[in-house]
Amino acid sequence: MKKHPPSKHPKNLKRKFQAQGQRLENDNQTELQMKFKRSLGPPRSDKCLLYSTDWEKSALLSNFRKRGWLQVPSFDGQWNFYWACTQNCRYIFGVDHPYRMRSDQIINHFPNSVELSRKDLLIKNIKRYRKDLERKGDPLATTYGPSMKLGIGGTRYIHLDIIPMTFVLPTDYNLLVEEFHKNPASTWIVKPCSKSQGVGIFLVNKLSKLKKYAYDARTFYPHFNRDTCVISKYIDNPLLIGGKKFDLRLYVLVTTFNPLKAYLYNEGFCRFCTEKYDQTEIDNVFMHLTNVSIQKTNEEYNTIHGGKWPMQNLWLYLDSMRGEGVSDVLWNRISDTIRHSLNAVAPVMANDRHCFEVYGYDIIIDNNLKPWLVEINTSPSMHSTTTNDRMLKARLIDNVLPVVLPPTGIPDDHWDKTPHPDLLKNFTLLLPMDKEKPHSTKRPPQRNVGKKRPVVKLKINKEDVNATSNSDLPSTSQKSPTTIDQMKCLPKWVRYNSPLTMLPPILNFQRQVAGSSTPTPPTPPPPSAAYSLASSKSPRFSK
Repeated sequence: MKKHPPSKHPKNLKRKFQAQGQRLENDNQTELQMKFKRSLGPPRSDKCLLYSTDWEKSALLSNFRKRGWLQVPSFDGQWNFYWACTQNCRYIFGVDHPYRMRSDQIINHFPNSVELSRKDLLIKNIKRYRKDLERKGDPLATTYGPSMKLGIGGTRYIHLDIIPMTFVLPTDYNLLVEEFHKNPASTWIVKPCSKSQGVGIFLVNKLSKLKKYAYDARTFYPHFNRDTCVISKYIDNPLLIGGKKFDLRLYVLVTTFNPLKAYLYNEGFCRFCTEKYDQTEIDNVFMHLTNVSIQKTNEEYNTIHGGKWPMQNLWLYLDSMRGEGVSDVLWNRISDTIRHSLNAVAPVMANDRHCFEVYGYDIIIDNNLKPWLVEINTSPSMHSTTTNDRMLKARLIDNVLPVVLPPTGIPDDHWDKTPHPDLLKNFTLLLPMDKEKPHSTKRPPQRNVGKKRPVVKLKINKEDVNATSNSDLPSTSQKSPTTIDQMKCLPKWVRYNSPLTMLPPILNFQRQVAGSSTPTPPTPPPPSAAYSLASSKSPRFSK
């Protein structure tokens, strides 16, 4: 019988193949284990920050690259800074996802930011916020008397009337019908809850156009029906410039919700419609919707300026047309509106220490210079349509990065997220005002990028006041100025705060210095006294 060599024996070959297969399997397991450990371990370089992004936009990439950051894929988990889309962020924070973020990682979305971006949830949170303040007896929940006529907001709140009257369809259809019969000539705007860029928005002035929701209201099952939308009373008296409607796009940075640390970017832009406003033509979206994605489909769309106007141009226009100081009053009202919206969602937000978020606020101003919150975007577009638009968004990201990163430049979940005031640059910190000091003498934030304007203070000479008789002082029976144009004779310090309500306190002060014994009855605090916009260089912040 012929013998096989030891290496050629069938049993030896079988053992050899088994050993090779076992070694190959071990190598595959080792490679997977090493890849998993590498995804949870520290980054490859301690000197350079690794970033990943889902958006290939110049405003993002230019700021990342000029800092010397290196781009890595998002799926291997080696990144330190991740500018992600909302879908990937929800996947990372999902319950069924095994990935856990390291202490040196940061991402640009909070886990449940949908509480702000989804229209029906935002309305629910604001309504709950109002009821909580009213239950606690908070001064912010004060209301006008019953004789006060209800406006677009449908409430009598002095400080909390920040959104138009809104119902969720189809659940609130019966409430909508009841309100519609009170004013059949009113116009309403319907918006899908989970869509953006003006998709699915239309105006109605008849209940017959809502038959679909009338049927769904009778057969509505929340677990199966996802085609929900909100219907709001249409703001039919918007502020027009050149006969065209516009809204504001502002940016707000939130680094933590507990405690709430929010920063309002002083720059922004106005988005104009391409056609002049006409309330009767409710089917023409080019005169009612300001979304760029809709307006750029019109033949009259101007690609040079893109239908956008810098905020500085709006302030100059308002100060020249409505009187000096009007822009400052409007800016304070906008800041109060933003602060209330953030306070409304703060209790329900998942405050993860690895997160920050840049929100895009859409605000419409009516003809009475009252701001109305339209919606909030958790992923504001970084796409640039014009040169000015590209430069503005590049400055925004360049200002965001030093605020959200600690002084070491590497994310750290133990950092208290309190940046140095010099790093805020064009951001303004939003802080609640002390209730013991309802009348604030602080100026609104400087919105100009260039040189700041000096603060003008009221100076009263005691000798001059004593030489003036009481008969020369304005009488309390005289009618106070009711418009900004009539108050140009007053000092700027008065006009910058609350001109219509600060006049009697100034007269009281003058009478006390002059020796008068007939004080003017006190006046209630102005609506903007609930919250003030503290400057980034204020003593309160430096402490």
